[in-house]
Amino acid sequence: MFRPLALFIGLRYTRAERSNGFISFISLISMIGLTLGVAVLITVLSVMNGFDRELKTRILGMVPQATVTSTEIIGDWKQIAEKIKQDPEVAAVAPFIQLQGMLTSNGQVAGIMVTGVDPEYEKNVSIINDHMVEGDIDTLKNGEFSIVLGEGMAQSLGLQLGDKVTLVLPEASPSPAGVIPRFKRFTLTGIFTISPEVDSLMAFIPMGDAGKLLRLPDGAQGIRMKLNDIFTAPIAAQKAAAIAPEQLYPSDWTQTHGNLFGAIQMEKAMVGLLLFLIILVAAFNIVSSLVMLVTDKKADIAILKTFGASPRLITQVFMVQGIVIGFIGTIAGTILGVIFALTVSDILGFINQSFGLNLFDAYFVNYLPSQLRLTDVVLITSASFILSFLATIYPARRAAKIQPAQTLRYE
Repeated sequence: MFRPLALFIGLRYTRAERSNGFISFISLISMIGLTLGVAVLITVLSVMNGFDRELKTRILGMVPQATVTSTEIIGDWKQIAEKIKQDPEVAAVAPFIQLQGMLTSNGQVAGIMVTGVDPEYEKNVSIINDHMVEGDIDTLKNGEFSIVLGEGMAQSLGLQLGDKVTLVLPEASPSPAGVIPRFKRFTLTGIFTISPEVDSLMAFIPMGDAGKLLRLPDGAQGIRMKLNDIFTAPIAAQKAAAIAPEQLYPSDWTQTHGNLFGAIQMEKAMVGLLLFLIILVAAFNIVSSLVMLVTDKKADIAILKTFGASPRLITQVFMVQGIVIGFIGTIAGTILGVIFALTVSDILGFINQSFGLNLFDAYFVNYLPSQLRLTDVVLITSASFILSFLATIYPARRAAKIQPAQTLRYE
């Protein structure tokens, strides 16, 4: 603990007008550097957390987290699904049939990944029901040939609720007129919006209708799983496939979207490290300012020592000054960082909309996500405080070693 006299003298030196204005300038730069470093680091890490959250909730909320598929139709998929649900890591399951094709309407053509689903089960493993902007997923009923599209796909094809759209499959069917592609007209009964990437690539139809298009018997092509912890997906998929190892083949999100998640984690680590250097530079500035202050205050230090001040007291005096700089800079940076982290989405969204910049077209979300985490704030502020404290040790020890007789000889 600091002695009261050390606190009094240290704070007095901090508040006092210094004869050397350059030292005051360096101290101010150190404080501003800490403030900016802490604020920027909190803001950027919050944005990276936001991208991480959006990947987990939006992308992994739509694409299968883990699946088991078969080369043949799974007629007893309900029995297999019940066995899969016995795994404590599996929160819900749903059957599906996957097919690829092209949608055509109003003279427009677009490729699409179509999933045949059972709405009763699909709502338990997907977030689609929470992001419907028009219609409802429950409108997907077998025999009615209804379809649910993403908002981006519906707009590109010029479709509205109730319009007809033709699904063309790459498989060809023989006919008296020759070999023609297989196609079927569907009615648009729902529109969802998740992210630009998902909206323009995915569509949903009733699983029974998907089976009819592919001329498959009743059943499912595979079973997808929603997990309590997405990082257990490889293990959960392997366990599910072990139920019928000769029939089922495992797959999980790490194989389809693992690179995207890994890239975000790597960017977060590298950006955090680079921005941490700003705080480190500011800490070195504290060392510089205190060293120059010690040089400027040699006479005062010598006088204090002649009055009986111990080296420990002198050390504490200058440590107090460095800690005050670090404390003010860190607290100010934390406040600014928290404010920016909570408002950066709205600020950039307003700029993007006002100037039509299309800043987020290259990302899988149409806005800048941000998620402030208490652990990040505590870690950053703690690191800043520790660096500020360590930066005071060398100048303070140097001040304590000043000899009064040699210093006052030339005064």
